[in-house]
Amino acid sequence: MSISLSEYLVFVDESGSPSMINIDPNYPIFVLAFLIAKKAEYMTIITPAIQKFKFKHFGHDQVILHEREIRRDAGHFSFLKKPSLKQVFLDELTEIIKDLPFNLICIVINKNECKNQYLNSVNLYHLGLDAGLEGVRDFLIQEGEWVSSVGSAVCANPALHFVVEKRGNNEDRDLELEFRRICNGDNRHREKFSFQIIFADKKSNSTGLQIADLVARPIGMRILNPNQSNRAVDVLKGKLLKRNGDIDRWGLRKFP
Repeated sequence: MSISLSEYLVFVDESGSPSMINIDPNYPIFVLAFLIAKKAEYMTIITPAIQKFKFKHFGHDQVILHEREIRRDAGHFSFLKKPSLKQVFLDELTEIIKDLPFNLICIVINKNECKNQYLNSVNLYHLGLDAGLEGVRDFLIQEGEWVSSVGSAVCANPALHFVVEKRGNNEDRDLELEFRRICNGDNRHREKFSFQIIFADKKSNSTGLQIADLVARPIGMRILNPNQSNRAVDVLKGKLLKRNGDIDRWGLRKFP
């Protein structure tokens, strides 16, 4: 029996460690990025644009665009050790991302402040997941694809798939349990969410996961250093969901 499917697809990736132990003083931030794309645009615009970029710079499309390796000029990106080449590469990639049709919800968690508030009892990934799923639900309502239910009643809302990068068997199992718990009604709205989770290996070369990886850290750095100029961040601000022109508590959700 076929089910109704959402027009959208969501890709989830993180920046920083969700661990509250040995917090990095240079980056005491954990970011969970939810990239929302229309399937039609993902197939016809987003994926072809990234593939074209890869073919231009590498001659093939099997390279995984990974923010950490690009930043450190590592692996396939060792040629970026030459500053002039790196600037051209980053400027072109930034321009491509600026023109891609997708929306962002970013959950940004200050670990130092959370440690004071929650001690070590909170799972930061689960905290970000809860906020992100709520944000996606709000987005779907705004787009007219989601009908809010009363209490925990089930509505005939289309199934929406969340693609998450694999991290390890134990972590993936715990995340799936938390995902299902939230979707089964243990959320602020006491609603059933028609969301489904898919775990993808990094080697799957998912375009959506790569973009989510690229955008997460710049958003975290802007929160950490709000006065630092960064064109990439200015581009991403235009992707964050807005309500009445404001990204706070909508496209950008900060904790605590």
